[in-house]
Amino acid sequence: MAATVTPVPRRRGEGQWALGHLEPLNPNERTKKDDDGLNVRARIENVYSRRGFASIDPADLRGRFRWWGLYTQRRPGIPGGRTAVLEPHELDDEYFMLRIRVDGGQLSTDQLRVIADVSTTYARDTADLTDRQNVQLHWIRIEDVPAIWQRLEAVGLSTTEACGDVPRVVLGSPVAGIAAAEVLDPTWAIEEIQRRYIGSPEFSNLPRKFKTAISGLPDVVHEVNDVAFVGVVHPRHGAGLDLWVGGGLSTNPKLAQRLGAWVPLDQVPDAWAGVVGIFRDYGYRRLRTRARLKFLVDDWGVERFRAVLETEYLHRRLLDGPPPPVPAQPYDHVGVHPQKDGRFYVGVAPLVGRVSGTLLGKLADAVEAHGSTRLRTTPHQKLVILDVEPDQVEPLVEMLTGLGLPARPSAFRRHSMACTGLEFCKLAIVETKGLAAGTVAALEARLADVADRLDSPITLNVNGCPNSCARIQVADIGLKGQIVKGEDGFQVHLGGGLGLDAGFGRKLRGLKVTAAELPDYVERIVRRYLDARSPGERFAQWAARAPEEALQ
Repeated sequence: MAATVTPVPRRRGEGQWALGHLEPLNPNERTKKDDDGLNVRARIENVYSRRGFASIDPADLRGRFRWWGLYTQRRPGIPGGRTAVLEPHELDDEYFMLRIRVDGGQLSTDQLRVIADVSTTYARDTADLTDRQNVQLHWIRIEDVPAIWQRLEAVGLSTTEACGDVPRVVLGSPVAGIAAAEVLDPTWAIEEIQRRYIGSPEFSNLPRKFKTAISGLPDVVHEVNDVAFVGVVHPRHGAGLDLWVGGGLSTNPKLAQRLGAWVPLDQVPDAWAGVVGIFRDYGYRRLRTRARLKFLVDDWGVERFRAVLETEYLHRRLLDGPPPPVPAQPYDHVGVHPQKDGRFYVGVAPLVGRVSGTLLGKLADAVEAHGSTRLRTTPHQKLVILDVEPDQVEPLVEMLTGLGLPARPSAFRRHSMACTGLEFCKLAIVETKGLAAGTVAALEARLADVADRLDSPITLNVNGCPNSCARIQVADIGLKGQIVKGEDGFQVHLGGGLGLDAGFGRKLRGLKVTAAELPDYVERIVRRYLDARSPGERFAQWAARAPEEALQ
C-alpha cells in the first residue's frame, strides 16, 4: 500500500516585486500600474480644472489625486453609522481636502501668509495643523487647484506626495538648529531627501504610505514611523543618527525597532533611500491591510532587514552604534525656551490643531512685528516661533494669547490632539475636533482645583475611527471613535506612551464612553490617578497597575 503523502501548503504570494510578483493583486495596485500617480497633475491642470468635478475619472479621483495632496471630503449630513455601508461615490462631496506638506515643520512668515491667503480665498477660511507637521485646508474646488499650486509653489511650498502610496512629509524637530541639547542639526538631510526623491518616479509607487522622521533630538515620535533617524553620539565617531524601522499604528500597531546602526549625517539620504527601496521591492502588495513596512520588519526581524539593506541597497556595512537617550518628559516645545544663540523660541497651543486662514495671517503679522520671520509646526498640532529677542518675548506672548494661541496653556489644552473626524473625513464614525475642544474647556473648569498637582503630562488623543491618525494607542487617554449606545462614543485606551513609557495603552473589555459622558469620565480618571499615584508616578505607570474598577 502506497504511503499517503501530505501535500505541503503553498504560501500565497504577497505581491513582492523583488520575488517576481509583478502582476497587480488588487484594484489599488492596478490603478498604480496603469498610470503613475504623479502624472495626474497634468490632467488636473489641463482637463479637470476646466471641465469641473463631473469630468474626473474615478481612478484619478479616489486614487491618483492623493499623489498631489487631494482627498475628496465627506458629504455633509451623512451620520457616522453610515460610514462603512455606503459606496465611495455616496460619501464623496464635490470638494477636496488639500494637504500642504511642511517637511521638517519649517515655515517662513511669507509662506504662512500665503497659506492664510489661500485659506481665505479658496478654502472658506479653514486650516488645521496636523500631527505630521502639515497644514490641511478644506472646501477646495477642483477649478481652483492650479491657482493654489501656483501661489504655494511661488514661496517654496508643495502638495507633492502629501498623500498616496509614496514617501509622505518628513518629520523634523521644531527646534532643529537652535536647540542646545540636539546632537546635530539634520535639516540638510531632510532637504536633500526632498531634492532627490520627492516627486521622483523612483519611489512614486510604494505598497502603501511611507512615514519618515529625522531629528537630532528624540522629539519626533520616532517609534511610530516607518523609518526614523534619531540623533546619538557614537563613542568613537561622534555625532550621528540611530536608525529605526517598522513603526506604525492604525488597527495593528507596532513600535519601530532599532537596527543598531549608526549613520553619519552625510549618509542619511542614501540609508533612507535604501529602506524605502526595500519597502518598494519587498513590501506586501496583495492586501492593503498588510501593505506597510511594519509587517515586513515583523516577519523578517531586524537582523535580516539590516543585512538586506547593507548587501542589496547600500553595498556597504553600517557601523554599530548606541541607542539615543530616552527623555524624562516628552517634548512638545510649548512655552518659552532659550535658544543656543541667546534668543528664545515660543511654542503655542492652538486648540487641537484647529486654526483658520484669518488667524494664520494675524500670526504672521504678529511674528514679524516682534522681529522674527521663522516658525515651525510640531508633531503635536502645535506651533513654534523662533528667534525672539529677549525683550520681545513677553510682548509677543501677550499678543499671541490675545489671538487664542497661548504659550502657557492649561495642561489639558497643551496635551490634547484630535483628528479631522466626521466633519470632513470619509472614514470617520464620530465627530472629534469640536468634541475635544469642548472636553478641554470642561476639564479646565472642573479640574481647576487640582491644576497645581498635574506635574506630569496626561495626553488626551481623540480619533474618529480605528485608523489612529491622532495616535490613540500611545496616548495616556486614547479615544477610538465608534457608536456606543446608539450615539457617538469611544473605546478607551489607557496608559500608552512613547519615549520613557513606550508601549500601547491598556484596552479594557467593555470600557466605552459616549461623547456626552466624556468630560465626566476623564475628570473621574484624572482625580483617581492624582489620589492613588505613588510619588513621581506617571499616568501610564498608574494605569498599568490600577485595578479595572479604578479605570471605569
